[in-house]
Amino acid sequence: MSIRKLSKWQHIALWLMQVLLAATLVWAAGMKLFQPAEALLAMWPWTGQVSPVLVKLTGMADLLAGIGLVLPSLTNIRPALTFVAAVGVVLLMVCAMVFHLSRGESPVFNIVFGMFAAWVAWGRRPAAASLC
Repeated sequence: MSIRKLSKWQHIALWLMQVLLAATLVWAAGMKLFQPAEALLAMWPWTGQVSPVLVKLTGMADLLAGIGLVLPSLTNIRPALTFVAAVGVVLLMVCAMVFHLSRGESPVFNIVFGMFAAWVAWGRRPAAASLC
């Protein structure tokens, strides 16, 4: 199995980005899962125009992604899952971009967030043997 080496600064920058992305995702999850519909509507108008089930499902996806970006690497238990979580965030952001574009809304946040997640995925990509 080959092991990729990152510089100290790359490693620190990746950790900072993982924590930033995770904190944002966990915050969004908390809002979608626990805030009343009226509070969400004031912040995100789309939440009043889709099924409450979809809002809760996106909240669960956000929560799992946020946990997955940090916990595997932090505990060193199946750290390759950090890569999987980052790829999942990229896919989530692509779906969010399509959703917001279809509504005539700006997808800039999703593009930037997706690019950051793609960078984490690239930086945390495991050696091929460790995915099995």
